[in-house]
Amino acid sequence: MSVKKSAKKKGQKGSVAKPIEIIVEPVSEDFPDHPELSPSDEGEQVIDISPQEESTPQAAVEKEEAVSSALVPSSTLDRYLVEIRRYPFLSKEEELQLFYEYQQLGQREAAVKLIMANLRVCVAIASEYGLPGMDQMDLIQEGNVGLLQAMKKFDPTKNVRFYAYAAWWVRAYILRYLLNNFRLVKIGTTQEQRRLFYNLRKEKAKLEREGYVPDPKLLADRLNVRERDVIEMDQRLGSREFSLDQPMTEDSEGTFHDLLPAIQVPVDDQLADTQLRVLFRKALAEFAKTLNEREEDILRNRLLSETPVTLEDLGKKYSITKERTRQLEAKIINKLRAYMQGQIKDFERLQI
Repeated sequence: MSVKKSAKKKGQKGSVAKPIEIIVEPVSEDFPDHPELSPSDEGEQVIDISPQEESTPQAAVEKEEAVSSALVPSSTLDRYLVEIRRYPFLSKEEELQLFYEYQQLGQREAAVKLIMANLRVCVAIASEYGLPGMDQMDLIQEGNVGLLQAMKKFDPTKNVRFYAYAAWWVRAYILRYLLNNFRLVKIGTTQEQRRLFYNLRKEKAKLEREGYVPDPKLLADRLNVRERDVIEMDQRLGSREFSLDQPMTEDSEGTFHDLLPAIQVPVDDQLADTQLRVLFRKALAEFAKTLNEREEDILRNRLLSETPVTLEDLGKKYSITKERTRQLEAKIINKLRAYMQGQIKDFERLQI
């Protein structure tokens, strides 16, 4: 990419446009959520979800410069693009001088010039992630936060251009924003899911270019994940989400929540259940009269009680073993089932 120097011709009159005032403060947080996306001095590769061909920061900026701007900007994005094009790129020498003034001398104006000269890098990278439902300006602003973080971390002694280093941080912050806002329900809660979210579409496009059918098994082998994880992530990325509280139409007062089936039991089922319970209680009272004193005690205090007595305590009460008490309990249950079958029609199919 050719770097344009900002030079004033001899004899030229007129004042240079004053830079927009911005506050450049160090970003306090690192990038703990996505350590695989954190830039490094060695140039670690950043994961990309874009299905398009891979691009370098230089190519991305050249692509952004090729976009023609309207004479009269019609949107916020157009006005923003016109505004940032007023600030030319810096040469390597100008860049090093500004970083010296910012880091060593604490001059705020130097930081402003560095930021304004590299805002187009954020626009170019954000244009790679134009997903449905995502506002391009939101992506650009998130990339601007990454640009501020890059200023805090950049080391001019590494012999690396600032825009190339900042591109890693810009892309990382844009990817994190996409992950957190791609769906109403967050789909990447673990490091493996985040890596799969970033790489799935790119790997699909790569396999298609190579002439392969990107089935879940092949994708799982290439990405070193489980086939089930690939299927689940593919379904999440391809599904559509909407809020149940949003109106069904612009003029409608009803919401999608009104279309859900009622949770409560229908009135006729409630009435039938009430009648059945009354019938069961009446039959149970009649059944208790057919038992002797010990069996009735086991029925009430062991089978029907909310805090049943233990078999051991019942055995001590009637001077019998624990196993004998268990046998008596099973005998009472069988007698109760047989009695109810004679009193209530289709008793076995009822759930009481």
